[in-house]
Amino acid sequence: MTKYTRADLGWSDHFARQLTEEDAPFIPARISEVHRSQLVALSEAGEMRLIPTDSAGAYAVGDWVLTDGTSAIRRLDPVTDLHRRAAGHAVGAQRMAANVNTVGLVTSCNADFNVARLERYLALALASNALPLVILTKADICDDPDSYRRKAERLSPLVTAIAVNAKDPEDVARLNAWCSNAKTLALLGSSGVGKTTLRNALTGEAEATQNVREDDAKGRHTTTHRALRPTMSGGWLIDTPGMRELQLSGTSDGLEELFDDIESLAAQCKFSNCAHDSEPGCAVKAALKDGTLDQARFDRWQKLRREDQHNSESIAAARARQKSFGRVVKEAVSTKSRYKRGYED
Repeated sequence: MTKYTRADLGWSDHFARQLTEEDAPFIPARISEVHRSQLVALSEAGEMRLIPTDSAGAYAVGDWVLTDGTSAIRRLDPVTDLHRRAAGHAVGAQRMAANVNTVGLVTSCNADFNVARLERYLALALASNALPLVILTKADICDDPDSYRRKAERLSPLVTAIAVNAKDPEDVARLNAWCSNAKTLALLGSSGVGKTTLRNALTGEAEATQNVREDDAKGRHTTTHRALRPTMSGGWLIDTPGMRELQLSGTSDGLEELFDDIESLAAQCKFSNCAHDSEPGCAVKAALKDGTLDQARFDRWQKLRREDQHNSESIAAARARQKSFGRVVKEAVSTKSRYKRGYED
């Protein structure tokens, strides 16, 4: 069984400051897998299988917890927290990964490259407080991979983009800077873009990947759950299943950073509540008119802001209803208990 020091696992002063004297009997462990009724964690004592003391959704791969060796007693506040609105019809936030240094947004130098989708991922990464890195795969079968890199980096000065041949270990080794020395890199992206091939190259694993249909750049991804894996360069990798749906929630800070140019213009509008439609003195409309602001970028900004606000409000309302329902149940149980005691007396 492989054992790691806390430093190997990414422990830092941020977590040490959260410990109290009462925590002395417990062992810090980092979650490597989250299952419905069980957590898999890594610690100085080796791999552990822990019973969660909260719902499984409260934990994310990469979290640090304190354990007695059997249960996850307490989850420590993360440095970075990657989350989205839960897929499907469920109203709630889904935690995807925690304590990630860099979010690698994987797309390809082909028809999969989509600016609107990339902006969604970038907003998610920036809102988590992690560094965004755009990883462009299939560079070996593209005539001009550098053009895709430039398109990605034009989206924000905060973005670094790198084009790689995922099947060339030496080329993939350029990513070691983001997943060495106990640093954690999380890979996000749609199916068929080469995340599994990248993971295998960075971790030394060998899992089957299914072929991609090159005519439409679509494929199937073999990753079925998130897991924290050691890289050959001394860091950590979190691979995630390909996502068909990515709804933003609680990412307003990320959107402000990503669309800083539009936010700066909006701050110059005559009215603080300007909708950038037909109001007088609108700096955004003026920029659209003189061509300094691209209409398509403005439209995407508005769409993502509306989506994030709607989803955030829906989740907040759902939580309020759950809290209210919990109080009603508690009061009903208390009333029933008092009635029963009175009857028995």
